[in-house]
This record gives sequence, structure tokens and C-alpha cells, in this order.
Amino acid sequence: MKKEIRTTEGAAPVGAYSQGLVVGDFVYTSGAGPLDPVTGEIVGDDVAAQTHRTMQNLGAILAAHGLGFDDVVKATVHLQDLKGDFAAYNEVYKSYFNEPYPVRTTVGSDLMNILVEIDFVAHKSA
Repeated sequence: MKKEIRTTEGAAPVGAYSQGLVVGDFVYTSGAGPLDPVTGEIVGDDVAAQTHRTMQNLGAILAAHGLGFDDVVKATVHLQDLKGDFAAYNEVYKSYFNEPYPVRTTVGSDLMNILVEIDFVAHKSA
């Protein structure tokens, strides 16, 4: 059984998808980007600022189900400029987590006017 997670604290979906789904003890988020949850506008001109906004959007989705960044077990990250932006993005990203960090895949992608997109798998322990 799937249960949708929806919050106005994170950016609203811009297509036919849910912000997040609860399936058993796991939460799956959609790919989130650096969109302001109120205006829908892109926040930030560089990957560091865009990563902060993206993480805030993901944090809001997790919080809507009583989870936080320490519950994240897997992240998939897409960067518009993988080689040029990895170091700056990684500094911001790691500031949201404690060790052990979630497992992660980071790839270069064409992101349609944003610099970063991230999705999570989180686990809620009983």
C-alpha cells in the first residue's frame, strides 16, 4: 500500500508525480530541485545556493512524515555540470548529514534550467 506525502513547505510538483510516497517503513521522494515553495521560482544562481534550497525542499517532505536527514539511506543526485560543480555541491550536501552518510549516486544530467536535482529513500525505524 502506498500513501502520498504532500506539503506546502516543499516545492510543489510540476508534473504528474507525488512529492513523496510512504511504502511500508520506507519513504521515497521525487527528484527535488531548487524551487521556492511559495513562488515556484528557481532559488540561487550557483550550485551551492541551489543545493541548499533543494535540501530544504527534501527536508520538508521528510518532515511531513516525521523523518529527518538522519533517516535517509540512499540519495540519487543529478548535476548539470558534474565536473565543475561537484565540489561545491558536495560541501553543502554533506552539511545536512551525520556519519555514516547515506549511500549515493551522483551523475551529470541535462536539468532544464536548474543545476541540481536530488531524490531520497528514507527508512523509518519502529
